Amino acid sequence: MAKQIRFNAFEMNTVGHLSPGLWRHPRDRSADYKRLSYWTDLAQLLERGKVDGLFIADVLGIYDVFGGTPDAALGSAAQVPINDPMMLVSAMAAVTKNLGFGITANLSYEHPYVFARRMTTLDHLTDGRIGWNIVTGYLDSAAKGAGLDRQRAHDDRYDLAEEYLEVVYKLWEGSWQDDAVVRDHARGLFVDPARVHRVQHAGEFYRVDAIHLGEPSPQRTPVLYQAGTSSKGRAFAGRHAECVFVSGPSVAVIGPRVADLRRLTAAAGRHPQDMLIFALATVVVGETEAAARARYDEYRSYADYRGGLALMSGWTGVDFSTLDLDQQVRHVESDASRTALDNITRADPSRIWTVRDVVDQLSIGGIGPVFVGTAQSVADQLEAWVDATDVDGFNLAYAVTPESFVDVVDHVVPELQRRGRYKRDYAPGVLREKLFGQGQARLSGGHPGASHRIGATKIAAE
Repeated sequence: MAKQIRFNAFEMNTVGHLSPGLWRHPRDRSADYKRLSYWTDLAQLLERGKVDGLFIADVLGIYDVFGGTPDAALGSAAQVPINDPMMLVSAMAAVTKNLGFGITANLSYEHPYVFARRMTTLDHLTDGRIGWNIVTGYLDSAAKGAGLDRQRAHDDRYDLAEEYLEVVYKLWEGSWQDDAVVRDHARGLFVDPARVHRVQHAGEFYRVDAIHLGEPSPQRTPVLYQAGTSSKGRAFAGRHAECVFVSGPSVAVIGPRVADLRRLTAAAGRHPQDMLIFALATVVVGETEAAARARYDEYRSYADYRGGLALMSGWTGVDFSTLDLDQQVRHVESDASRTALDNITRADPSRIWTVRDVVDQLSIGGIGPVFVGTAQSVADQLEAWVDATDVDGFNLAYAVTPESFVDVVDHVVPELQRRGRYKRDYAPGVLREKLFGQGQARLSGGHPGASHRIGATKIAAE
């Protein structure tokens, strides 16, 4: 039986997100990112389309690698100005009942004790529909903004992340027993102190001696997303991630990454299907193939290529302003994100990328495929990608918002439902249950976070 296809909407609390320059399109509303109604309207639209979640990207710092200045990023609105994604969630949760929220949060510049409370708060306020996209950052400008000379080395950031996860697991899973909140009116006892435990941690990067501040939330630990697909990132995902976001321009790039992620998940002692994998994609739909192609060409006419190269320079650490358009892009080791550069240098040996190719790719939707056509042909393309790569679904970026998402909800979703490849309703329960099945509100027993659950060591010993 063919697997059902899952969708997340891929957004950012900024202008344009992955399509720099498209804010100029007369139908684009991304410049309304400052208005709460933009987000509540979007959430309701996505829930109507039975979309699994709104995956909100984020970045700390400004893209200033291109030309050594932030001018290109500022002029083109390449992910700047940008606001905090977490501040949006409560309002969107209030107007929906099932839509999940995958929130990107950089762990490099916030202590886990403080961060753990923020996520517990959101898990409560969403009735268990919150997820965390774990990132460590890739811009030196963020480190400088936080008072450092530069960011940590790429692989060192994952060492930091390992310990960070250990601390938040202890706080979320091991501080409060499930029955700690007794609400005993007769005794005047709200919390039984004997059922609340102090977390003590002394590691290389963090020291904690504290009780977690929030009472147990529906999921305890939020659903864990991760997006790094460097070798270090894939190993980290195999141990921790429940959902992984991969980006790449072709089946030849994505297929091997998916297979490797499944292998690493199994090597970590987890079932390979305990991980859902979403690939970046953008959809452009028309009533006919010609109409869809015309719409795509119209979108491209608004693209800001300097903005795209500003993004690519920041992602890779390579200053693309120093390269000629017809120059081949070669691999260079840097402490920025390695996935983006791998996509155009090493992931598919059969293809040689020039800067001009990169400019063309980045005009709409970032380093991912753009599926153009009627609802029927787009559904064909989505099915073919899932069947060829074993991804579980897509993080759908937009060219023009909300138009791109409206087209998916009104045209592509019904077509996939007719084919039996897309759900007709949400599963009950919290986000983790909607994704993995009823009775799975908490981390699975094979997950390393579950080992910090109160009583886990004793149960294992027995």
